Order: sequence, then structure tokens, then C-alpha cells
Amino acid sequence: MLYNSLLILKLTRHSKTIAFTDDLIVLTKGESVVEAENDMNIELMKITEWAQNNKLKFNENKSKVMLITRRKRK
Repeated sequence: MLYNSLLILKLTRHSKTIAFTDDLIVLTKGESVVEAENDMNIELMKITEWAQNNKLKFNENKSKVMLITRRKRK
């Protein structure tokens, strides 16, 4: 029930949250890595503020970042 307020946070237009049990996924997309990173940092600030307001902490050691791209790297 507590996650409901997190899932309805106003996010940038290219971002989405998905929750399952006690796990949270934040997805964002951008035209470049820099754009996606900037949007994700904005979302993480919102989520951090939400967590502080709800007296919660996220485990940074369990947090992961994954870059998915269609471009082939040389």
C-alpha cells in the first residue's frame, strides 16, 4: 500500500516506475546517454524525497544501473 504513492509520482515524460513486492524498477529513455542520465537523476531526486517523507531508505548496495541500447559499440 505504501508504494502506491510512489508509483503515482509525477515523472518526466520518458520515465516509468514498476514495482513488485519490495522491488522497484525505474525506467527512462533518452536520445543520448547524457539525456537519459539527466532524466534518471531527476527521477532519483524525486524518489529520494518521497522516501525521506515516508521515513524509508533504499539499500544502495542492492541498487543497480543497466544501460540498454540498440547501437553496436566498437
